[in-house]
Amino acid sequence: MAAAASARETLTIDLGTGTGPFHGGASGTLYGLYGAGVPSRNLVEGMYVRTVSTKAQDGTQHPGADALDILRPFVEAGGRDVYVYMTDIYRGFPYEWPGDTGAERLADFTARVRRQVEQVLALGRYKSHVVYVPFNEPEGNMFGTGQWSYDQVSWRTDPHRYFTAWRDIHRLIKDLDPGARIAGPNTSILYDEVRGFLEFAKAEGVLPDVITWHELSSPDEIRTNVTKYRALERELGIGPLPVNLNEYAHNYHLSVPGQMIQWIAAIEESKVDADMAYWNIDGNLNDSAVEANKGNGQWWLFNAYGQFTGNTVRVDAPHPNIQYTLQGVAALDRDKRQARVLLGGAGGAADVVFEHVDPEVFGTTVHLRLQEIPWTGQLGASAQPLRLADHELPVLDGKVTLRLADLEEMSAYQVILSPGGKGAVALPPSVGWRRTYQAEDATYLGGGRSLNGPEGSPSAVDRFAGSTGYHVGGLRTGSDGVLAFSVEVPEDGTYDVSVFANSYNLADAVREQGPTNVFLRVDGRHPRELRLPLGYKRAVWGHTDTRVELTAGAHTITLAAQDPDLGATRGDAVVDRLDLALRDEHVNAPALYDAEFAALGGGARVGYAWRGASGPGVAVLPRGGTATFWVHAADDGEAAVSVDLIGSGEGVLKVNGEDVSTINGVDVGTFGGDGMRTIDGDGMGIVERSSVPLFLVSGINKVTVAATSDQLVLDRLQAGPSRGLLPTSTHPAEEGVTTGGARVTGAHTFATGGKAVEGIGAGPGNALALTVTAERAGRHALTIRYSNGEQAPATHYNPDPVCRHADIAVNGGVPQRVLFPTTFHFNDFRDLSVPVTLDAGANTLTFTADELPDHDGHSRNQYGQRSAYAPVIDRVTVTRLA
Repeated sequence: MAAAASARETLTIDLGTGTGPFHGGASGTLYGLYGAGVPSRNLVEGMYVRTVSTKAQDGTQHPGADALDILRPFVEAGGRDVYVYMTDIYRGFPYEWPGDTGAERLADFTARVRRQVEQVLALGRYKSHVVYVPFNEPEGNMFGTGQWSYDQVSWRTDPHRYFTAWRDIHRLIKDLDPGARIAGPNTSILYDEVRGFLEFAKAEGVLPDVITWHELSSPDEIRTNVTKYRALERELGIGPLPVNLNEYAHNYHLSVPGQMIQWIAAIEESKVDADMAYWNIDGNLNDSAVEANKGNGQWWLFNAYGQFTGNTVRVDAPHPNIQYTLQGVAALDRDKRQARVLLGGAGGAADVVFEHVDPEVFGTTVHLRLQEIPWTGQLGASAQPLRLADHELPVLDGKVTLRLADLEEMSAYQVILSPGGKGAVALPPSVGWRRTYQAEDATYLGGGRSLNGPEGSPSAVDRFAGSTGYHVGGLRTGSDGVLAFSVEVPEDGTYDVSVFANSYNLADAVREQGPTNVFLRVDGRHPRELRLPLGYKRAVWGHTDTRVELTAGAHTITLAAQDPDLGATRGDAVVDRLDLALRDEHVNAPALYDAEFAALGGGARVGYAWRGASGPGVAVLPRGGTATFWVHAADDGEAAVSVDLIGSGEGVLKVNGEDVSTINGVDVGTFGGDGMRTIDGDGMGIVERSSVPLFLVSGINKVTVAATSDQLVLDRLQAGPSRGLLPTSTHPAEEGVTTGGARVTGAHTFATGGKAVEGIGAGPGNALALTVTAERAGRHALTIRYSNGEQAPATHYNPDPVCRHADIAVNGGVPQRVLFPTTFHFNDFRDLSVPVTLDAGANTLTFTADELPDHDGHSRNQYGQRSAYAPVIDRVTVTRLA
């Protein structure tokens, strides 16, 4: 990344100058949704995705992401609009539209546009969420100079052909669907020639309903170009029209919170919608999602951004509108009596200065919570943001200053300002000592070392971000290499180790086995095997985690390609860095989620009159009021969840949409509990509940408390480790009954016991029937351990992994269709949990699959973009939900 700032800088938040209602437009995605469940509803809803740009239904541009397939689940997850790239019905880029002449090509496209609109007209209420995008980057595609263009004449030189086509397609769509919204011109940048397009469209009565262009530039260009466009509207007497910058940011920025906050700040300030660019694989929210339901650091950044409420306020950056410097976005909610700031983009030291702090809103003392949202790699899952500090500071002359040091430029930071002075319990940081050690600084012993890079940088934004831009190779099949990190830790204890690494899934040495295995030792002892993550390109990063016991002082942690006790490496890995973090008593404690910072609904409000709460306030829920928490779980399985109330009150607890428990502020036994403790203050008490066992899915969980009494005063939610109370049973797939071409195989060495079932699909005759048991009837989670390495041939820079699906029937009932995202190799196994209803005792699960047809029900994709097969299935674990 760019060099960290050396001097202390100042970011000023002017709470007295509003800039309009919070918009939330930066959370859009291009090709970010593959289909129902990939990514999960939790990820889509918790990222507050507002707009999606995606391909036409049954388009052959890429696998998945069909507009009509994603529309309903997206809207039900809170999404607003689906922008349909109508040209992505074709393969290739430039688009390979058929015909020997421009007129023939346009006639074919016109017929396909008609079919697309007719499909949308059958959607009922969902069709109002569709926005048609007739042409995409016309200057480089259909009306450019290339062989696939209309007549090899750029519309920027001679606009006649393009303007006529726009007019005719626009009128066709409006004739078929008078209420349709149409977006354009969808140019790759805001060309000066867009003026002519708007003049023509106004004169012909075919103006877009939404103005779109791409900003594959920089955040400062967003501010400049939106201002330029708004001036153009005023000059021409049109609009103001909604704007969607439906492709923004580069590889170097995506996944990096410290980079993306700079884009978010510019987009929010401009009050437009924007969709992150699609450079890699679809269905992962543009490098925000890991597997189906895990978020990385970028996901948590958008989760924080999406929870802004009220009005945005002026932010004065130390280097206004300059990329790769400290930037921020802020909002003030006077009803909540909260201000939230997201900042980042530079390392070093900074002061965050709040000006015009209204005493009627905040009082004379304020509470500030500081959180860090770190970079965890493009494919590295992240826990919830780190709580760095809680401060109570006086308001002096309407100002409060928060002094920050040791900022990490790849991280983003959130500051939440609330009223203080009510005796809030001082919470310790959620993270202890931590250090990062770069692979290029480690000692390499043996042969085969390669220093790779530079990767992404401000001058090479097409490449991927890494912690320094360099990484080390050498741990591969046949190597004797050892990468030795010299570390020093402050005290005896248990330390988390995260190895940021990658194995390119299509590299020859990696194809053979899948995840590259290496061997870790501490000071030459305590060997263990690690499997390093796979990635879709050569320099994208995930992390493999383990724990070690260290005494205070210096140690050597080695990653080796050979171990005398455990074996040898197979594969080919590159290593970016190694992170160490002390697991002190605070880290081992349950994760705390304060209710006053939750997403509130149904008339719930924040209250600050309750002394002794865990944070500065509480959430006061009327009957029907809700508080929603986005809760991280490291693994699928039981967690100990507790809800802390003040006083009496009743409610229900929902986890991922499932009703799991009744909350009663008097009957602590509802949670199987052991009494309450009372904290002085205002005659009220905190009911500290004993935890109840609930099933959480790995990654992101939506946990909602809903009041069923007239008032429920909610202090916080806690989520801790399992106590082993939920009945669980595990069933290897090899113990099931296979039919037809489905078969047990020993070819997948990383499956449990080395055996799994493959060949399920290509029709219902090739199936797996597996008997599982449940102690009693009710809702259960099926945690399916699977692999899916299928990948379709791609036409350009995007890798095209294919989601497989399984139709899962319980006891002969109606099958439930489940999508399984890529694991990048058939020998790399992941978990995916599915809720089902089981009978007491034995239950039969039947897994089948077949290739899905196009929207018409009979035609098929001819490019291998829809698999006929279910994933390889290793085992199924059954756990009661509660």
